[in-house]
Amino acid sequence: MRALLLDQELKLVENYPTPEPPPGEALVRVSVTGVCNTDLELVKGYMQFRGVPGHEFVGVVEQAPSAEEADTKHPLEGHRVVGEINAACGACPTCQASRPTHCPHRTTLGIEGRDGAFAEYLTLPIRNLHPVPDSLSDEVAVFAEPLAAACEILEQVHVRPTDRVVVLGDGKLGLLCAQVLALTGCDLTAVGHHQAKLDILARRGIHTALDEKSVGGGADIVVETTGNPGGYTAARRLVRPRGVIVLKSTYHGPVDADLSMVVVDEITLVGSRCGPFGPALRLLERGLVEVTSLIQARYPLSQAITAFEYASRPGTLKVLIDCHTTN
Repeated sequence: MRALLLDQELKLVENYPTPEPPPGEALVRVSVTGVCNTDLELVKGYMQFRGVPGHEFVGVVEQAPSAEEADTKHPLEGHRVVGEINAACGACPTCQASRPTHCPHRTTLGIEGRDGAFAEYLTLPIRNLHPVPDSLSDEVAVFAEPLAAACEILEQVHVRPTDRVVVLGDGKLGLLCAQVLALTGCDLTAVGHHQAKLDILARRGIHTALDEKSVGGGADIVVETTGNPGGYTAARRLVRPRGVIVLKSTYHGPVDADLSMVVVDEITLVGSRCGPFGPALRLLERGLVEVTSLIQARYPLSQAITAFEYASRPGTLKVLIDCHTTN
């Protein structure tokens, strides 16, 4: 199969081995993938990943034997799916405690220990797959994974309608987080540096600001999505004592943080990453979160390296790659 391989540098390979699904896993023919900031960081050396990157995808299940009878067709075969990226063992104490995304034996699609979605085929455990509603196009459904990450905030933090909330960052994840948080009715402000991006939120009635210094402090909750260590400093300034900072950014290198004042002000720090796919798909199906305006470019797999170059430009939103095309 064709695949985009990361081995110190990116290269398109025409004869990469098609994966053979082990017991309990499905073979998925990848239709559309999205380039994520994590993918761009992998190219820079994050996680020292070697293999096929990519974890945001929509595909069609081609082979999915049931766990009981390998010759019995699984109900997902032939259906479009999206997939949770953490493949847990299912047997360790962490998994048994319903924390599979933190399984110490897990592999992560296109990030650690498992080839990802920038290829014509991938494999994932059947339990990781979610059917895509017929009403959703591929270009909308491909946002299920990052939107699930935005939904995770509400799994971790009780956001009240009376809360004052600030989202820092107007990148792809920041725009999704702001839209999800707006559904709570909270007093929300999204802060970024690109008017065109913030206008996506303004059109949905979300208050925005171009300079975090113009936003007053005392926020109950600050969600940090900038990807820049300076985002933590800004979040710390904006949050009130006994407030909550939700960290969505994974920074390259250490962060200069005054943890003593975190103690003094009794700040709650919440690390937040992967989230629930079911709610994300429902939000997309009901049109409660708008994603098509985030798409800025679309390339065939044969031009995947060009797609990455485009995605790495400052200020770029979502770039999609079509993995099953003739060109």
